[in-house]
Amino acid sequence: MSGFIKRFQAFRSDEAGTILVFWALCLTVVFGLVALSFDLGRYAITRTEYQSFADHVALAAAGELDGNAGAISRATAAAALISDRQHFGVADGVLTGGEDYTLTFYTTLPDSDLTAMTAVTTADSEAAYVRVDVTPTSVLGTFANILQPGASGSVTASATAGFDTWACDVTPLMFCMPETPLVVGNQILLRSGGQGSAWGPGDFGFLDPSDMKIDENGPCAEYVKDWEADKVNGGGKLYACILGAVGGHNACFKKRGVDTQPGQRVGLGNAAFNVRFDMYDSVLNNANDDPAYAPAPNVIKGLVGNGNAACIQGKEQPAGVDNQGVVNPTKQSIALPRDSCFNTAGSTCRFGSGDWNRTLYNDTNYGTGPGTAKIGHLTGIAAGTTTSGSTRYEYYLAEIAHWAAANSILPSTKEENGRPTCSKAPPAGPERRLIIAAGVDCKTNPVSGKTSNVPVEKFVKIFITEPVGSDGSSPPSFDIFGEIVDFADGSGDQSGKGGLIRNMVQLYR
Repeated sequence: MSGFIKRFQAFRSDEAGTILVFWALCLTVVFGLVALSFDLGRYAITRTEYQSFADHVALAAAGELDGNAGAISRATAAAALISDRQHFGVADGVLTGGEDYTLTFYTTLPDSDLTAMTAVTTADSEAAYVRVDVTPTSVLGTFANILQPGASGSVTASATAGFDTWACDVTPLMFCMPETPLVVGNQILLRSGGQGSAWGPGDFGFLDPSDMKIDENGPCAEYVKDWEADKVNGGGKLYACILGAVGGHNACFKKRGVDTQPGQRVGLGNAAFNVRFDMYDSVLNNANDDPAYAPAPNVIKGLVGNGNAACIQGKEQPAGVDNQGVVNPTKQSIALPRDSCFNTAGSTCRFGSGDWNRTLYNDTNYGTGPGTAKIGHLTGIAAGTTTSGSTRYEYYLAEIAHWAAANSILPSTKEENGRPTCSKAPPAGPERRLIIAAGVDCKTNPVSGKTSNVPVEKFVKIFITEPVGSDGSSPPSFDIFGEIVDFADGSGDQSGKGGLIRNMVQLYR
């Protein structure tokens, strides 16, 4: 008995091999962590694959939400083109449309990501955002399944994307669209909208610059700080700058909605537009030495300074016409003619058909005889007749190109030479006489004074064909005659015509 007790006491006090016990316990924990990390890795990989799939589907669908007819159908079809794979979910490995996700379309997003999205829509014109919810799948825990058969984790993903068109470097101007399509080459008469009355096709107003990003190094920056106080008086200083300066602002407006600003601003509007024609009047009377208000390189307008003054600063007279109204054809020049519908006394025409008198322009400005004889020296110009031939903008560019190295565009016998003579700064580029205005469907979206979030049908590029002048009506208004050059909506050739259109598709959630 005593021998047994001695052997037991010896065994109890013997420490040899003790470390094996600790190794066994540690290996159990280590292998458990490895198994857990393997299962978590499968789960994380599947989650990443699902999120990537959701993001791509959302972006593809959002890219079609342009507000036009069929937008939702096109978005659904674009989403169906996206496919991907998942490797560890119990569902099929290929991710495609149909049962693998659902699409929901929204008009707006809540201010906070923590707030649920509720503004669901099925209307093409209102669908600005799309949410993708991927159908959940289960990921089996390979090692966890040993301890608990059937152990798994559910994986899903969602993504929200939106689409919008932004027009940047545009004129803060809007006008009411006609019911018939606008056509490049046709003329348009924009007339300031009446106060308190319904606006019709061709009526125009201004956009609210409150949200504009003004270049802090540009000429308009000094007026921004005074905007709140100045806008009580119509915001004249800032508007004169952003309407008239060559640069100085980086204004971007959403196609889905712009804010209109009340007020007609007749005096400053005329002055701000007419600096493009080397005319300096009203609030810009002394801006002829400021490069920020440089004119276009071609300013043919059929007008000269009163008394043959070098500058037109509030007073002008027709070129080649004396004080008794006698015309001297040798000295006479004219601006690019209007479409025929505007030439009838009492005409209510607001949108022309491109049938302007090219022969009259050629004969008056370049001499008598067939139009092709005088204009033939202008490369790429088809003189045509009253109803066919090159556009006014093409004439304008051809005149600039032909006389690029000369001090005059018109013949030396003319009182007006076609080049700027008042401005002390070098002329700006040919696009100086282009404005980009927001075309609005005022029948569907009535505009009167300050109106918020008005959808834009098209951003229209318009070539100003003659100086802007008031018609003397009451309430006061002023007319802008321009030729449609292009549509700044992603269609058409926009090269060299000013403006920057960005279609922005981005993930929001």
